[in-house]
Amino acid sequence: MTILDRNTLAVIMMGTTHVIDMGGKDAFIHYEDENRAHMLLPDGTLFHGLWTLLDDGYKVEWKDGPTGSWKLDHSSGAINYVDANGAVRGRISRIDFGDPARLAA
Repeated sequence: MTILDRNTLAVIMMGTTHVIDMGGKDAFIHYEDENRAHMLLPDGTLFHGLWTLLDDGYKVEWKDGPTGSWKLDHSSGAINYVDANGAVRGRISRIDFGDPARLAA
């Protein structure tokens, strides 16, 4: 288990969309820039909000939604989203450059 640090997160997050496998259903998170993020959950719920890099993860505040702190954990062949309690909540299945899901629109 290796928690990705701020420098690594900046490279794989800013300007990308993470496709996250949440038990067979996909969620999409687009990190538009160093401040704005957009998330589409498997049930169709769409959130827009602000995010901030931390030394060992990031914090996100969704408008009309939850606020939370997350870490990305790298293990052999996988990067997992880990919540503040240490529970794995999803696995990155791919990282797309830009916003192909059009979440920021």
